[in-house]
Amino acid sequence: MDESPLRVLIVDDEAPARHRLRELLDDCGAVLPIALVGEAQNGREALDILHAVPADLVLTDIHMPGMDGIELAQHLLKLPRPPVVIFTTAYHEHALAAFDVNAVDYLVKPVRVQRLLAALQKVPRLKPMTVEKLTQLPASARRFLSVTERSRVVLVPMDEVVYLKAELKYITIRTAQREYLLEESLTRLEQEFGARFVRVHRNCLVARDFIRGFERRANDDGDAHWEVLLHGIPETLPVSRRQQYVVREIGREVVNGAAA
Repeated sequence: MDESPLRVLIVDDEAPARHRLRELLDDCGAVLPIALVGEAQNGREALDILHAVPADLVLTDIHMPGMDGIELAQHLLKLPRPPVVIFTTAYHEHALAAFDVNAVDYLVKPVRVQRLLAALQKVPRLKPMTVEKLTQLPASARRFLSVTERSRVVLVPMDEVVYLKAELKYITIRTAQREYLLEESLTRLEQEFGARFVRVHRNCLVARDFIRGFERRANDDGDAHWEVLLHGIPETLPVSRRQQYVVREIGREVVNGAAA
């Protein structure tokens, strides 16, 4: 029989909540071998810890500043060995219907020791949640995109993304500093971040805040087309014929913003 301890990471922005979970885990330790691998105040801290120390289970609050627990769970799926995630929450009972429908485990605050112990005992039989389940839960748009580089999860802040371009099976994320490769659907990203981006081509979304203007240019064969001028990088992006209406719409916004 495997007596290896269950490795647990606690994630909560409130110190009293972390302290209570730590005490409850100590109580559960009389029944189940448990090793607390660390505590984090937010999702970014949690990822930093998990890059250094693996965990079997992440107990994370849902509501946290900077990155909520549901977004954290999505980024955790990029780890080489994603942990199981159980949410802790002060949500009112009726707001948890989506969690029940999607069979996502959660603990309602104040967490009770028997309920926590029952959840811990299920962990060895559970698999990490899927992206599909997580996207069905009530959450705000992500504040970060996550990519995997050398087995590490790298977070790219959404407010630094200049454009997203689909190329073969990958999405190129462009910031002012560099490029990243992401395996996601451009259509799904447009649905999630539609207010932030505008589609200028069937394979390209550009962040509205980074559009400096538009310029009319001619191809080698003499055909004229519009290109997007961007803040922070010299690269320009072509506007397809189907999307040329954005030149008028966004162009007016750029001009009015400059005038203001």
